Amino acid sequence: MLIAKNQQPAVDFLFELSATLSKEFECAGLDLWTIESSRCLRWEYIRKPERFLRNSDVELQLLIQMIKKDRNGFTIDQEKLGALIPDPGASILAAPLHTDDELVGLLLVKGGKGRIFMAPWRNLFSHIAQLVGLAVAFHRVELGLRERAKEITCLYELTRIASSPELGVKDILARLVEILPPAWQYPDITVARVTLDDQRYQSGDFASVRVYQLAKIAINGKVRGDIRVGYLEERPVLDEGPFLAEERHLIDTVAKEISIVLERKTAEEDRLRLQDQLLHADRLATIGQLAAGVAHELNEPLGGILGFSQLAAKHPGLPDQVRRDLSKIESAALHSREVVRKLLLFARQSPPIQKRLHLNHLIKEGLYFLESRCTKSGIDIKLNLAADLPPIKADPSQMHQILTNLVVNAIQAMDGGGVLTVESAFRDGWVRLAVSGTGCCMSREILDQVFVPFFTTKDVGEGTGLGLPVVQGIVASHGGSIDVQSRPGAGSCFEIRLPPAPQAIEGMAENG
Repeated sequence: MLIAKNQQPAVDFLFELSATLSKEFECAGLDLWTIESSRCLRWEYIRKPERFLRNSDVELQLLIQMIKKDRNGFTIDQEKLGALIPDPGASILAAPLHTDDELVGLLLVKGGKGRIFMAPWRNLFSHIAQLVGLAVAFHRVELGLRERAKEITCLYELTRIASSPELGVKDILARLVEILPPAWQYPDITVARVTLDDQRYQSGDFASVRVYQLAKIAINGKVRGDIRVGYLEERPVLDEGPFLAEERHLIDTVAKEISIVLERKTAEEDRLRLQDQLLHADRLATIGQLAAGVAHELNEPLGGILGFSQLAAKHPGLPDQVRRDLSKIESAALHSREVVRKLLLFARQSPPIQKRLHLNHLIKEGLYFLESRCTKSGIDIKLNLAADLPPIKADPSQMHQILTNLVVNAIQAMDGGGVLTVESAFRDGWVRLAVSGTGCCMSREILDQVFVPFFTTKDVGEGTGLGLPVVQGIVASHGGSIDVQSRPGAGSCFEIRLPPAPQAIEGMAENG
């Protein structure tokens, strides 16, 4: 008599049971009806060619009406059974499958052509059916416990790795795909894959999977990915394809738990990022105070160096080498004074003096001093200035500084020449200034840091990393904002949005 094997899935157990009984009774095949929860499933085994399949669900009430229970146990109503047999002339052995007080199912053995079951076979079949009923009931209980144990183990492992503080999201998902396959019926042919924001983590060759279950991962109400668990080989149909209802419950539970874990990790990462921003802001405040003090201390000696170098250069009869050296000292002093001026602006030591300005006039005036540099660098200047632009209220020198910084950055990015485009517009209630060049594209990492003080991609001695942060600070002090975009093949574009002067808006409304 067949004994249920450890770790044997339900379908494999029923198939082996059916094959063993068919051989013992030398029959063509058999029907096995099993009660699963509140459902009745009909399994059919055909010996030649050997096949085992679940035909359909059977109405449970029909089985209950067919099998009676009295003080002598369970017996079959032969009249109702005969109505279900397509071939009345076939030799059939039928017996209920049960434990002491629970109906498990029904077993029918089909004799096939020329096969007639005699009385000894019928008596033996009755005893065997009792053993089969016990074996099916035992295996069902054992399988249920095993499935629960696998689910609990899977969820425990998920909780363990998710609660590990040193593991990030990528590490958690990479380990998750390893703990999922053992929780399914056929771990040897099971593959798991997790997708999150177009990033994939999988335990095997998921491209070869024949059928799979799927559960979506939603973070803060937005679907960000999914979990898939599938088989590399075909398996008989069960509750959901070849999968159990319990496996559907498990994958849904895992998806919910992962969503909670990712929400928590995201919140933690946001908290750490905000903490870093606060620390960075505190450092910047300290640097600003130090920069203001250092700038004031350096201004006086730099003025002396510049003045004395200019006076010495006027001395008659200086050798050419000495004159060239003095010129270098003067250039270095001027460069140092410019750095000090930027530090003062960055430290908010120079409040803007705001006046009504016309942006188009300021652009033309500022580009006048940069045209020669563009010509030498092989750069064409393209102006696209909007007519009837409302005036702004701003500091003239600081507006010139904004334009100069953005244009010089664009020139330096176009090492082999190109086109510099300067545009102005009035849109959505903002006066806009856009400076773009056909130079190299900036990566996402650089774009995220272009306004960070002292960050520069230039070689040592060629940049201070203060130009764009100073521009951002000036724009913010004027109530505006700055944005940067960079695309491969199109270069980079800096757009500044400034509020128009209030009286200018009123005048435009009246004229309109």
